[in-house]
Amino acid sequence: MNVTEVYMGIANISTQGNVSGNGSMGVLSIPPSLNKALNIFTIIILFITMISLGCTMEISKIKTHLLKPKGVAIALVAQFGIMPLTAFSLAKMLQMDPVKAVTVLICGCCPGGSLSNIFSLAIKGDMNLSIVMTTCSCIAALVLMPLLLYVYSQGFTGLKNAVPYIGIISALTFTLVPCAIGIGINHYKPNYSSVVKKVGLSILIISGIIAFSLSALVVKDIIWIVLTPDVLVVAALMPLIGFMLGYIMSFICRLSPQCSRTVSMETGCQNIQLCVTILKVAFPPQVIGPMFLFPLVYYIFQCTEALILTLCFRCHQAFKPPAEDGVDIKQEVVKQP
Repeated sequence: MNVTEVYMGIANISTQGNVSGNGSMGVLSIPPSLNKALNIFTIIILFITMISLGCTMEISKIKTHLLKPKGVAIALVAQFGIMPLTAFSLAKMLQMDPVKAVTVLICGCCPGGSLSNIFSLAIKGDMNLSIVMTTCSCIAALVLMPLLLYVYSQGFTGLKNAVPYIGIISALTFTLVPCAIGIGINHYKPNYSSVVKKVGLSILIISGIIAFSLSALVVKDIIWIVLTPDVLVVAALMPLIGFMLGYIMSFICRLSPQCSRTVSMETGCQNIQLCVTILKVAFPPQVIGPMFLFPLVYYIFQCTEALILTLCFRCHQAFKPPAEDGVDIKQEVVKQP
């Protein structure tokens, strides 16, 4: 069975599900020129994001954490253990059709994204660990993401041969190149890092607006298909479960509170740009339909929940009894010679 036959099989299954009222995808028809333009801007967004991420990394700090890899190892287990299993379990429990299931699985198996670095900073986490974790998860995803997708896709009818592994590996490899360029700029020309990040942010905003406008033009008549109850439940629960279990796992493994908060953010925050690129470029539009916008729905819930957790932590810090800090100060004073 070739790839075309597999995709046609998925489309047929989805159509049957739609007839039975299972909330499946409709057929999406995109003009070739518009589809190509949307793919180009999606790739530009991913490329700029990964270069900017690379410009925040320092080789010396990466080496330090790799020589003491406990935190990174726990984070990788959490990232590629908790999130894919959560995605698989939710898709199974909600009895999602193949198109929705593969979309959720791809999102769950993606590595951590740059957004986790921002929230790790906001929640006073270990920024060095956060950046190293993001780097390592992107590299590890080159092997783990296709492997996990192969394992979990066995549990859904019609997905065993339908996951575009070559397209996914190509997209993952593509993310490592701009990331390496960013690391090189930060290492050899550190003065240019801030300029690259500022220019990259401007290009990212412009490309994002154009890509969003094109996406809205493409799916304006069938956007309601993405906003079904099962999709919204998955988008809301996946990041929340990732945040909670990431922290619990780190606490059990006796990481410091600072590192535990970092692992929590890294686990729940997925690389949305990579996920959108894979869904948009690796799948024919007639198959994936408007579900290539699922990562954006996930992104909204991910940011909202991370902001709420950050606010809760900040409020706890602000209203923490002064006696707790006073004890530490007195102990430090006594220890001084």
